[in-house]
Amino acid sequence: MTDTLGALLDVIDGAAVTGFVVFLRIAAAMAFLPGFGEATVPARVKLAVAVAFTAVVAPAVSPAIAPVSDNPAALFSCLWTETLIGLAIGVVLRLMVIALEVAGTIAAQSTSLSQLFGAGGEPMPSMSHLLVTAGLALAMMAGLHTRIAGLFIISYKVLPPATMPGAESMSSWGLRHIAHGFAFAFSLAAPFVLVSAIYNVALGAINRAMPQLMVSFVGAPALTAGALILLAIAAPTALTLWLGGLDALFADPFGVPA
Repeated sequence: MTDTLGALLDVIDGAAVTGFVVFLRIAAAMAFLPGFGEATVPARVKLAVAVAFTAVVAPAVSPAIAPVSDNPAALFSCLWTETLIGLAIGVVLRLMVIALEVAGTIAAQSTSLSQLFGAGGEPMPSMSHLLVTAGLALAMMAGLHTRIAGLFIISYKVLPPATMPGAESMSSWGLRHIAHGFAFAFSLAAPFVLVSAIYNVALGAINRAMPQLMVSFVGAPALTAGALILLAIAAPTALTLWLGGLDALFADPFGVPA
């Protein structure tokens, strides 16, 4: 009986250490994860989701954490290495949401609708709120939670626990994803920028031909209506492209974005 209890306590102790190490990485990433780490999600819900992800990921990565659990020094170093890795993973995933925010802001600025702010959440134009909400809904429907759990499992092969990532590789990885995120955002907003350029050129030509006509009063309603029509036409395509970009990120999260 005593031997059985001792073996059971050893198993519980090992599972607790494994869960603690995994929780450090997941909890740090939870602050930035798309959907689960939004500002509108209560802290208690985030904590519950982090525990749920830990329960899913820990059994799959326990062999990678086993050497750490037997080394007190390595276990102590996990307090900052796992937190740093989790923050890096969360920020890279958050860049895809920021790309939608930036795309909506560029589109709103181009069509003079940037003063229309959405309600709640981050202070951004209504176009950004619409794109972000629709994009997160599509991602959730496409199984975002399973992809995130798979990403955490893969991360232990690329970034082992208790190992400080190289500063050069981490900075290069992060900067490339940041550059890709802003380029991707501009490509999503390109139709609005193009239409805005054509509109302003046409407005300038009309103003030169008829100086007495108040072209701004005539053109502003047309620009607003055109922007809303273009949003209804371009938003489904933009969200499809964004979802494809998110799938590509989950397919190769630690590679160089194309």
